[in-house]
Amino acid sequence: MPQDRPFLTDPNPDGVAPAGAVPAALFDLAVNRAWAALRGLRPAQPGAALAAWHARTRFARRVPLAAVQAALAARPAEGEWHWAGGEQGTWVPGRAPFP
Repeated sequence: MPQDRPFLTDPNPDGVAPAGAVPAALFDLAVNRAWAALRGLRPAQPGAALAAWHARTRFARRVPLAAVQAALAARPAEGEWHWAGGEQGTWVPGRAPFP
């Protein structure tokens, strides 16, 4: 990760503790956007790139990075898929209903 980070606090791998449970739609958005970022960047070190994306993305910081990583690790290798169902969700064939 670059030393000149454009955010005020250091990245927290546990995310920012929300006042309650993470809403399912927010979790879905974080996983789907994380996958889109990795797919577009094609980084040599996906873990570092994902941590940097997570730290810079305001809404994603409300979702623990480890939970996003676990969801991404379960993604099927072939085809178009999107995450749905919140933290207890799964990968669903097709495109996400919203970006």
